[in-house]
Formats: sequence, C-alpha cells, structure tokens
Amino acid sequence: MATTPSKGTHLRRVATSSYLGTTIEYYDFLLYATAAALVFNEVFFSGLSPWVGTIVALATLAVGYIARFAGAIVFGHFGDRLGRKAVLVTTMVIMGVTSGLIGLMPGSDQIGDAAPLLLVVLRILQGLAVGGEYGGAVLMTSEHADTKRRGLASSAAAMGAASGAVLATGAMTLVTLLPEDQLLAWGWRIPFLVSFLLVGVGLYFRLRIAESPVFLARREEHQPAGAPIVTLLRTHPVTVLMSTGFLLGATVGQGVFGIFIMSYAPAIGYAHSTTLSAVLVSTLIALVATPLFARLSDRIGRRPVVVGGTILMAALAHPAFLLINSGSAGLFMLAVAAVLVLAMTPVVAVAPVMLSELFPTQIRYTGVSTCYQLAHLMAGFTPLIAASLLAAAGGGTNTGLISAFVLVISLLSTLAVWWIPETRTRDLTDLTVDQPRSEHPETVPSA
Repeated sequence: MATTPSKGTHLRRVATSSYLGTTIEYYDFLLYATAAALVFNEVFFSGLSPWVGTIVALATLAVGYIARFAGAIVFGHFGDRLGRKAVLVTTMVIMGVTSGLIGLMPGSDQIGDAAPLLLVVLRILQGLAVGGEYGGAVLMTSEHADTKRRGLASSAAAMGAASGAVLATGAMTLVTLLPEDQLLAWGWRIPFLVSFLLVGVGLYFRLRIAESPVFLARREEHQPAGAPIVTLLRTHPVTVLMSTGFLLGATVGQGVFGIFIMSYAPAIGYAHSTTLSAVLVSTLIALVATPLFARLSDRIGRRPVVVGGTILMAALAHPAFLLINSGSAGLFMLAVAAVLVLAMTPVVAVAPVMLSELFPTQIRYTGVSTCYQLAHLMAGFTPLIAASLLAAAGGGTNTGLISAFVLVISLLSTLAVWWIPETRTRDLTDLTVDQPRSEHPETVPSA
C-alpha cells in the first residue's frame, strides 16, 4: 500500500525535480549555442561562405531569446490558469523532443534549404519551452516550501541553469576531440540525441510531485478577467519594471564576462583552453555558492544579498578588465571568478524567491517568467553591445566603454532593488490581484 511522503520528503522531491528540469532544459538550450559556433555553419548553412554561414548560424541564437520571452507569456498564461505541474511536464517534453530531433536532422547537403528552415523552427520551440520552464520550476519549489527556507528551496532552479551550462559545454568539448570529418558527420549529434534519454529521467521525477498547494488554494477563487499578462501589466506595471531592472546588472555582467569574454580573451593573446577553463571553473564555483547565498537571504533578507551583488558588479567592472588585460592567466581566471561568483551569483541565487514573493498567485507564473526573460533578452544582446563599444574605442584592450556600460547598468539595478520592498516574511497566499500590496517601499516589513 502506497504511503504519503512527509512534507520534508516531498519538498526534497520537488526541489530535485526543479533542479533536474532546469538542468535538462538549459543543457538543451545552451548546447545549441555551442554547436552553432562550432559546426552548424558547415552542416546546415554549407551553401554560404564559411564566415557568412557562421554569422547566420549565430543569428539563430537571437531567435531563441525572443522565443523565450514569448514562451514566458504563453506558458505563464496556462501555468496561472491550469496549474504549474501540467505546464512543466509540457515544456520538458517539448524541449527534449526538439533537441533530439536536431540531432536527427539531415544537413543542407541532403535536403537543401529545408535544413536551415527546420533548424530555426526547432530553435523557436526550444526557446518557447525554456521561457515557460524557469517560472514553473521556481514556483513549484517556492510554493511548496515554508517561509523560513523558501530561498534555499527556490535556488534549485538557479542551480539547474548553471548545471545545464556546464554539461552543455562539457558535452561539446568531448565530441570536439573527434577528427573533424567525424565531428561534422555524426559526432556533434550525440549530445543532442542524449536529450531523448534525459527527458525520460526528468519526467520520472516531475510526474511524481504534487501540484503547488498555493495554486490549489487559490484555484477556486474568481479569476481576473483577461489574459494574465494583461492583468499583470495593468495591476503591477512598476513591479514588473523594477523586477526586470534588478536582474539587469547580473545578466549584463554574465553577458560580458561569461560570453563576450570567450571571443575577447583569445583576441588579446589568451589560449582558448584558458578562456574556457576560466568560465567553466567560475560556473562550477557559482553552482556551489548559489544555495549559500539563497540561504543567507532566508536569514538576513533578500534585498541585502541582491544589493551586495549589484554593487559589487558595478565596483568590479573596471578592475576585472585591468586584470584580464594584464596578460596573466592566473589574474584572468581570478577576475572572471570574482565577477561571476561574487557579483552575479548573489542576484541569480535570490532572484527565484524574490520574484515569487512579488506577485499574486493568480498571475505569479506570468510575472516571474516575464521579468526573468525580459532581463535575459538584454543578456542576449550584451555580447554584441560589448563588441560594438570595443570597436568604438579603437579595439585592442580599450575596454573602458565596456566597463562603463556594466557600471551604469549595475547602478540602475541597485536603484531598482532599493525600490523593491523586502519580501522575506511574506505569505505567498497573502497577495491578491484585486487588492495588490502597495508598490511603495514603505511596505517593507521589519525583519
């Protein structure tokens, strides 16, 4: 006879499901980015010149970020109307199947122009799925957890995103050890085909968890008229603006020191292996630090931890580039780790629970997903902005404009955090759409 798991056991099961789900989905999403840079120009865009093919292949990355925002709205709608669990199962299936299908796709030498068209369609589906995944994974943990440990529980989704990035980079690094002809013929497909297996593992855990108790408690209440995204923008426009704003410093910092740096560092003399190692090691340290920062927010509050991160991002932007431009591999790795671990991770670790505590249950899925994906739209364009600023400054190691860009965005994020009220002690069932809590900082509860 089956027994009902204890609350603690079920919370661990929910956290495991959120962690594995976001790990798998971000593995699939970021795997595409690596493959686009390495092989897609020759496999799917072989009719173009190598340089143009690479540009077109990388341009499809932007499609994914735009689709992520669309997915936040679409799946947020159903997550707020039908429930968190059903949407999370759907997004996982979509992501796993589309990624596996990319691994099975014939190249342009076999089906011509249909190959890049199909690739873009699958990339759009990937983006839609990731856009719907994050908000649901965050809410399943935050809405199951008790108030005192909500930050720690919610950090599972943030840890999954970092883990997915590490796995995607590691998987493509391994297959690039193959001879080039084998890599292009079949080697690159292996990490994508693994997605079929991973989605089965993820579904096993995801199907065994219960629906969010907070959502169930509110499900029978009157739903606000109109789509959740319309209600969100009508009732909480300032919260949406500030919630997106406090994330921008971290996403811009990640875009510069986690993505742009991959092309900048080799251009000034660093080995590709040094650059990749610096980002990978920093991401692994950030993965370990994520639950620590989240737990700290349970003890001292969300705002102090996030403010610390945004201020550090502003303070480290220029010194980090000084260390990078020194030519020392050790100082280079130290600079990347300082930014990604000490400045980015506090914000990323606390963002899941902080966003959850800012929106009413009836529009929470839409609110969390929309703000997060809006901020990451900026991350998608940050490497291009950084490259343009470097070119405007004359190239080389003239990174002053990039540092100033990170500084300004981080200071704006700090201002946004100061506006947002402290949310650590909030009851998630307390907020309603019809009677939204004031969006003024005077609503900050005492610790």
